[in-house]
Amino acid sequence: MTTRERWTVYPLLFLAIGLAMRAQSGAPDLDGRVRVEMLDAASVICRELRVESADGPTLVHLGRVKGGGGGRIEIRDAKGNDSVAVGTRPGRSEGGVEFFDFDGAESARLTAAGLDEPPPDHPAPEASPADEAVSPADAGSGT
Repeated sequence: MTTRERWTVYPLLFLAIGLAMRAQSGAPDLDGRVRVEMLDAASVICRELRVESADGPTLVHLGRVKGGGGGRIEIRDAKGNDSVAVGTRPGRSEGGVEFFDFDGAESARLTAAGLDEPPPDHPAPEASPADEAVSPADAGSGT
């Protein structure tokens, strides 16, 4: 092989080997994403983490609160409606656990101060028959 042929063949050979190894190493695609089937790491540092279902909606969202505040974990149902949230709200320093109804509207919030009432635009539900039932302590009192 002549020197001229070596200057043509070897760079092409190394380029082909490098491209093949890059495809197998989980290197970022052109859009900046790394696609791997499984990630095993001792520590992950990021600003946001989302778990999505196969058909699209985000099921779990871990991230920071926009507009101030700390962190927040939001758990959603299969339709993408909020179900439960743990963390802070924008402009509030205390953390809490929020519960949402089937439509994704906040129904209650549990904080260190206790259980908050539903927001004014969502009135409290009517008393259910279970709420009006006699408790076992009252049934045995005979009064």
